[in-house]
Amino acid sequence: MRKAQRRLMITLAAGVVLVGAAALAMTAMRDAMVFFYSPAMVADNPPQPGQRVRVGGLVLDGSVERPARGGANFTITDGAGEIRIAYDGSLPDLFREGQGIVAEGAFSPEGQFTADTVLAKHDESYMPPEVAAALRESGMWHEETGDHSGYGGASGYGDVETEQPS
Repeated sequence: MRKAQRRLMITLAAGVVLVGAAALAMTAMRDAMVFFYSPAMVADNPPQPGQRVRVGGLVLDGSVERPARGGANFTITDGAGEIRIAYDGSLPDLFREGQGIVAEGAFSPEGQFTADTVLAKHDESYMPPEVAAALRESGMWHEETGDHSGYGGASGYGDVETEQPS
């Protein structure tokens, strides 16, 4: 084999390895990506059953049920839509009605959202931009005070995280 042919073969082999590595990286990134949906977005265009998503909103007053088996079932709203959530783990200490939360999980084929992670507010100064935008669109967000009408000042989400035991 001549020197030029050997160099061409090495270059082609390196190209194939790079394309393979890029394909693996793209696949891993796609699997790790979790999209955020507000209740109104779910009503308009629901995600595919089994697709991991985050949903966020305010816990609807009077919607929290705590089954004897543990966990909780509750409804979140953004003023334009509602999502019923089933969660089997222990909820963060800051979880309460009227509180802002973000839940991560998937919808079943029947449309039930089952969460395996629940994030709750930890201070008055942070809220994911997507949730704030959804609340602004629904008229539940007051820009000057950061307050949500009808929800007693619950103004943020945070990194308090609880995961369902495996």
